[in-house]
Amino acid sequence: MSPLPATIPAIVRTRVRAAVRRPARDTPEQDEARTLLLRLCSLLLQYPDDELAAARPVLTATIAALPDSPAAAHLAAFTTWFAGQEQDALERHYVATFDLRRKSSLYLTYYLHGDTRRRGMALLTLNQRYRAAGWDIDGGELPDHLPVVLEFAALAGPGRGEAPLRQHRRGLELIHRALADADSPYRHVLAALFTLLPPPTEADRAAVARLVAEGPPNEEVGLAPYGDYGHGEFAPPGTFVPPTPAPPTRVPPAPTSRTEGPR
Repeated sequence: MSPLPATIPAIVRTRVRAAVRRPARDTPEQDEARTLLLRLCSLLLQYPDDELAAARPVLTATIAALPDSPAAAHLAAFTTWFAGQEQDALERHYVATFDLRRKSSLYLTYYLHGDTRRRGMALLTLNQRYRAAGWDIDGGELPDHLPVVLEFAALAGPGRGEAPLRQHRRGLELIHRALADADSPYRHVLAALFTLLPPPTEADRAAVARLVAEGPPNEEVGLAPYGDYGHGEFAPPGTFVPPTPAPPTRVPPAPTSRTEGPR
């Protein structure tokens, strides 16, 4: 893999909340490539604030330097669009795509559990998984927000780190389908992510078809009995409004004697 531009670790690491050691499962080169792809997907699915918009040239150069692969081709297609947009246009597209459209919300447990009590329990379980791995998101964002889930996958590795992605594969498929139907360039980021996951099963495809036809289960409840993440109750069925995205959490650089965990 070509060396990364010197600025890319700083751009990524300013958004990393903590480091988690991961077992070595692949060669160092494979491990680095997989981690970088997960980090890039996480970054590109975050709200395009001033910092992320300013990093577009570095992100574009980093993706252009990736070895040829389907994932690299998808990310390159996305950054061609991403780099050519005015920031206010990027912000409007992001809000319209992920915050105002129920079918492409980035909150994964919604697709599995809908607005039900089970979703509150799923959020707590996911947060406990993070803490058990030594990672605390500090309540800044819901633990099922896809950039957060991708961040954890990069930190903890293909086994325990990517387990939430595999668990929510059907929700990811639904998001990708909604992005494709809307002709959003963000569909390329989901397509890049899929290259790292097992292919969907027939049961997955059938479940996605049911979700498209029927939607997730509905139950007008709040999260209060299951934990306070700083957000109010879910909106009634048909008026789902995702929680307001939190700004990236920034931590001081790790000491030079410590191995920086991948994002």
